[in-house]
Amino acid sequence: MPYQELTGKVIAAAIAVHRELRPGLDEKLYERALCIELSERDIFFEQQPKYAATYRGHFLGHLIPDLVVEKTLIVDAKCVDAFAPAHDAQMIGYYNISGLDIALLLNFKAWPLGKRRILRPGFAQNDSDPPP
Repeated sequence: MPYQELTGKVIAAAIAVHRELRPGLDEKLYERALCIELSERDIFFEQQPKYAATYRGHFLGHLIPDLVVEKTLIVDAKCVDAFAPAHDAQMIGYYNISGLDIALLLNFKAWPLGKRRILRPGFAQNDSDPPP
């Protein structure tokens, strides 16, 4: 599925959650509700997948994004006043360790829902599908 279509489907699911729950809850509650919504829409996802970070063969720890959708898209739910450079850096870390190319930040504190796509450098926005 082209990444724009996939991110559109995830954003539509997040908007449905946001409209029903409204702002003001903990971000983990939105994450859980988004999992329910994605399941009901038959969109495959992994919740809290672990990606090992290593340095010269030494294990450093795990990076754990909220969701990976269709083995392609990293999704992270936030409840913040505004996205900050630290949020972008977190997504960059996730895609550097996971080998994926696209991340989607969702801000459930904002009205309307805040959203930001972050693409790996070199992955052109007009690409219809992420590289294998």
